[in-house]
Amino acid sequence: MAGENKKITISVIKADIGSLAGHHKVHPDTMAAAARVLAEGKRKGLIIDFYVTHVGDDLQLIMTHRKGVDHPDIHGLAWDAFKKATEVAKDLGLYAAGQDLLSDAFSGNIRGMGPGVAEMEFTERKSDPIVVFMADKTEPGAFNLPIFRIFADPFNTAGLVIDPRLHEGFKFEIMDVYEGKIVTLNAPEELYDILALIGTTGRYVIKRVYRKSDDEIAAVVSTERLNLIAGRYVGKDDPVAIVRAQSGFPAVGEILEPFAFPHLVAGWMRGSHYGPLMPVSMRDAKCTRFDGPPRVVALGFQITKGRLIGPADLFDDPAFDEPRRLAQLITDYMRRHGPFMPHRLGPEEMEYTTLPEVLEKLKNRFKQVEQPAKKEPSTIVTKEAE
Repeated sequence: MAGENKKITISVIKADIGSLAGHHKVHPDTMAAAARVLAEGKRKGLIIDFYVTHVGDDLQLIMTHRKGVDHPDIHGLAWDAFKKATEVAKDLGLYAAGQDLLSDAFSGNIRGMGPGVAEMEFTERKSDPIVVFMADKTEPGAFNLPIFRIFADPFNTAGLVIDPRLHEGFKFEIMDVYEGKIVTLNAPEELYDILALIGTTGRYVIKRVYRKSDDEIAAVVSTERLNLIAGRYVGKDDPVAIVRAQSGFPAVGEILEPFAFPHLVAGWMRGSHYGPLMPVSMRDAKCTRFDGPPRVVALGFQITKGRLIGPADLFDDPAFDEPRRLAQLITDYMRRHGPFMPHRLGPEEMEYTTLPEVLEKLKNRFKQVEQPAKKEPSTIVTKEAE
């Protein structure tokens, strides 16, 4: 058809619409309700293909279409799927039903309404593998370290050194989630500037990565911060990310390698603690110990004429058993701190939890301590001065 968009868009949109037994696991009936909505969208030609899954208590919608990013029809379809799933969740009496839906009415774009969104549009290659990462019990900044290593660390990604198509490096679009501002920095030239920002994971978040040689999109991360949207704690953000692989992008093995180190991320119990990000298979994508520890799933797809071929459960591999064991050891170590920092988050992050209610209750019981009068420094006369 003349004028038809030939590019493919992949949209990964997630929301916590209610969980079985606390913040543990999505109920299969809610997934079925969402799938029926997306199946109708596919029948009508709105989307090309879809895959419905979950990680922990988050319902995940993976869709392909030709509408481009931020299209109201696609976001509206996802919103309808979440609303139908929420109805089922309420009927089943699931915990925190509709938690991430911060509005009753869809206004044309799902961003800012609670759900997390990662979307990218590109021209499909002859063979087009992608990896979809989905995390639970953590925040968008949890992807800062692995995304940096994938696209800027030659000790992780050999292609940066030996593949001419990667050798020129990548551009990082970094978002200040507090100010709503974005800056684009180049690697490797501005490597230290990039690290100066993204090391502050609660504020500066990698949003997109582009191949520097031709501005081709390489990766995208959801950057929605629920507490900043709602102004209160309503659950952790549980981000998603899409990374393109092979043929001018990092290999799948290079993309997975950073997750072999279970680095500390913010979230876990009540969104108030640091814990290790554990790479797990789909069968282990459920959070129990202290509502965690935080975990991440990686699903591999081939995009073929817009269809989602797969997925491959990429962390379902004994090669990641040792990282999982290390994550368990880190979990034991961090838990022994109890309510003390550095296990508990710092005060700037705790501001959006339920801790301020405790502080409000105690504020009138604080008494001013009278400080001793400040003494003038004494003058000592030395023999030299005499």
